[in-house]
Amino acid sequence: MTTDDGVGPERPPARPARPASPSPPGEGPVRPGPIGGDIAAVVHGFGQRFRLPALMERHTSTSVMGLFAFVNGVVAIGLMAAAAAVTGEPFIFPSLGPTAFLLFYTPTVPAACPRNTIFGHAIGAAAGYLALVVFGLTDAPPALATSVTWGRVGAAALSLGLTSGLMVWCRVPHPPAGATTLIVSLGILRQPVQLAVLMLAVVLLVVQGFVINRLAGIRYPVWRPNPAPG
Repeated sequence: MTTDDGVGPERPPARPARPASPSPPGEGPVRPGPIGGDIAAVVHGFGQRFRLPALMERHTSTSVMGLFAFVNGVVAIGLMAAAAAVTGEPFIFPSLGPTAFLLFYTPTVPAACPRNTIFGHAIGAAAGYLALVVFGLTDAPPALATSVTWGRVGAAALSLGLTSGLMVWCRVPHPPAGATTLIVSLGILRQPVQLAVLMLAVVLLVVQGFVINRLAGIRYPVWRPNPAPG
């Protein structure tokens, strides 16, 4: 095919180059891993930080990245579970799992920043509790222990709708918060003190994510998402 001026064949538009993974300070871009995300850069950063050449050389290996993710998951949720066992409070709940994965797999995306993580879960918890109040379920047993009533259906739908809308309106999207609001509206955690402990667990997980990512040389934000490169 020729162009309109008949000069020569029309070339297809070039594909945009894939951005390189974040690089530790003082180095060039780190080769992205085969599964996307920033985990290859995190593994590379740890190898550099602790002077482990073998880890730096194999930072794009799926087996190495999987082992690193396994250890991070064990440490992150294990600490929360230990705190829950010692205190008897709900420091561990299902939506912490996907939050932990976001913090260590894609720590530089806006959804994983501290502001979005903390506000997202806070919105989810508040929306879930409001739904319980609206449908008169604050003292009802959890749906999983009894049966799902129409009131419970309404509470779950209202809580998820409010959480989704408020995260967009407030510009703090954090997908795992959708699970948090269902945990509350389904009655699994429904007392104000439990919700306060839930939020404390979120803050502790964010602190852990900050420490691990900064040790690896990743520019994990202090609060807001990092500005997009110009």
